Amino acid sequence: MLEVEGLTVAYGRIVALHHLSLTVGAGEIVALVGANGAGKTTTLAAISGLLRPSAGHIRFLGQNLARVAPDTIVRLGIAHSPEGRRVFPGLTVDENLAVGAAGWRRFGQSIAADREKMYALFPRLRERRRQLAWSLSGGEQQMLAIGRALMARPKLLLLDEPSLGLAPMIIDQLFDAILAINAAGIAILLVEQNAALALEVSKRAYVLETGRVILEGMAATMLDDQRIRDAYLGG
Repeated sequence: MLEVEGLTVAYGRIVALHHLSLTVGAGEIVALVGANGAGKTTTLAAISGLLRPSAGHIRFLGQNLARVAPDTIVRLGIAHSPEGRRVFPGLTVDENLAVGAAGWRRFGQSIAADREKMYALFPRLRERRRQLAWSLSGGEQQMLAIGRALMARPKLLLLDEPSLGLAPMIIDQLFDAILAINAAGIAILLVEQNAALALEVSKRAYVLETGRVILEGMAATMLDDQRIRDAYLGG
């Protein structure tokens, strides 16, 4: 589904990604694991068209995404739930979800069925559908950010740090939802600070260090790898 080959991204003279390559197959959850500053968020931003690589190729369903605008990438089937949630604070929950459907919605076309799916996935959002996004808790904002991305009807969902700053009970709820999203046929590329949790829900994983892939393989195998345990799972 997704093929990234030799990806290099720089911020001025600072090279953030060095010839990075990865793949995501249909229906997979693939994790990107690494310390802060390893290049995980940069990788997602390049895939979604928010950053332009200086070298390498990104292909989605066989189509080269070079010089493709971010809104077109969304319409092709890639949605991005960014680090920090970035919901629209002055819009209600309903309105935030409606923004997510902008890529496919046409004048007069109803989004009610899609929005109902989001409320079934995240019942707490239904209770707060008329509230402004700024008034939601951190966990509720994260649910809204994921729901807004899903409103784009993606084939591939990019998730950046969904558990960041959240209570354990809310994290459990979010990851139950992530597994349900995947079970519905949506592939997921997951960046997650909780490496153990990311590996537990993923099929495969890539370990990034200073912008390079230093290890890749089956997630279950990595959970038992002493190097990974020492570096990312607290031994």
